[in-house]
Parts: sequence; C-alpha cells; structure tokens
Amino acid sequence: MLSKFDYVKPQLLTEALNYLEQNPGTKIMAGGTDLMISLRHNAEMPQHILDIKGISETTQLEYKAKVGLYIGACVTVNQIAESKFILEKYPALVQASNCLASYQLRNRATLVGNICNASPGADLAGPLMVYDAKVHISSSEGSRIVDINSFFTGVKKTVLRRNELVIGVFLPEVLEGDTSIFLKQARIKGHDLAIVGVTARMTVDKKIRLSITAVAPTPIRISGLEEILSSKVLTSSLADMAESEVRNIIKPISDVRSSADYRVHVSGVLVKRALLHLLAMGGK
Repeated sequence: MLSKFDYVKPQLLTEALNYLEQNPGTKIMAGGTDLMISLRHNAEMPQHILDIKGISETTQLEYKAKVGLYIGACVTVNQIAESKFILEKYPALVQASNCLASYQLRNRATLVGNICNASPGADLAGPLMVYDAKVHISSSEGSRIVDINSFFTGVKKTVLRRNELVIGVFLPEVLEGDTSIFLKQARIKGHDLAIVGVTARMTVDKKIRLSITAVAPTPIRISGLEEILSSKVLTSSLADMAESEVRNIIKPISDVRSSADYRVHVSGVLVKRALLHLLAMGGK
C-alpha cells in the first residue's frame, strides 16, 4: 500500500521551484519508474511529490546545428532511442537508450531520471560522460550548469541540493567523422541491469574518450587511459594494451549480479571491443 502524500503538478517552472523551496524532502517525478517501485515497497515515504511533466521547459528535445543537443528532464528514453538525428550525431546515446529496461518502461523513463537516480550502473551516464554533457539545474535562488563528470558523488548521490531541480541536459555539437559505441554486459539477454557498461568515443581529431559503469561507486571516466590512447595511433595492438590496462585501473565490488573478478575481466573485453569498433569506423 502506498503511503499518503501530497501530489502537485505545476505548469510553471517558478511554481515548481517555489514548492521545492517550501517543502523540504519533496520527491520529484518525471517518468516515475524508479520512484513508483520505491513507493510501492515503502522504501521511500515522502510527504510531497512534485510531478514536473506539465512544465514546458522539461519537455524540450532540440538539436541546433553547430551548437548541440538539448534534452529536457521529461523527455522519455524512447524518444531518444527512436530519434534518427540523435542516432546520426550521438550513436552511443541511442544504443544505451535501447538497452535500458524494456520498451514499455522506456515509454515513461527519462534520461534525466536515470542520472538523478545515480545508480553506479546507470546506462545513460556513460554516453553523457564521453560527450561532455552539461546538466542544467535550477532552484528558486537561480540556475547553474554542472559538468556530467562532476555530477555524481556516490552511490545514489549527486551534487543536487535539496531545493534544486534538473531542467535538462545539453550535449555539445559533434563534428562529422566523430564516432562512438556503447556496450553492455548483463546476466541475461534482454532488459537487465548492467554487470559492466562501456562507452567509447573517438573525435574527429582522433582523441579517445572512455567511460565505464557498474565498476565503482559512480559511473567513471578513465581519463588516464584516455590520454595514453589519444597520444597514439589507434591500432589493434593498442586495443590489446587497453584491455590489460583497464583491468589494473578499476576496483569493482562483488554483488548479487556479478563477482568483482568477472567485472574486471568483462571490462577489459568490452573496452577492447569498443576500441576495435572505433578503429573499424575510422580510426586508421
């Protein structure tokens, strides 16, 4: 049985921000796929729920040439997964979107909800990291923009303050020739939480970007390995080196989905596969 709470659905951003300010502990609902599970199991018993789907600023999905892509907080994962222009420009993000949960859940789940939930294995966090996404945050006191690589602070923890709301996420423009890939290992085929998720990107100037999820308390960028890979010409031998090196970098835990040793092994395998894909797509 659900606990009792006040439910509000404002139409204006200012209304929502004022409500957050006046009601500490308010839970925010965009898609609600994680929140509803918590409510049904009484894992969370908030006094206030703020539904932001009626706020126009949260529903925007817009790409501007030479500028980038803006994804509002209430844009569903299926809107991203089925977007041809996002697939063309940001393929890893579409690939990750198609891996998240089931088709039915993706009709409600949102990209912003996925990152605000701050799971170490959040599928959409990795692509956002390699694309250097910016998180747009508002409160009654003003607005700020946070780099996605600084957004996560721990398991289920972010930089968000109690009175703040994520309005959307911005991905800078990518140039023609930029390529990326998202790879995920799960326990079963079909929708499942990640054992390991790897995103790799190669920019037009042959710079490599790598992120890994489900191997640390937060999704992570492998910056040191990125620098090594970006300083050399990408080859199959370099991919072999990266496979070994990443296993020395990460320190995952064992849990109900996987042992730490298996996560270490799979991380290396997926990093190598991702780099070989980039090589085949234009890394020569």
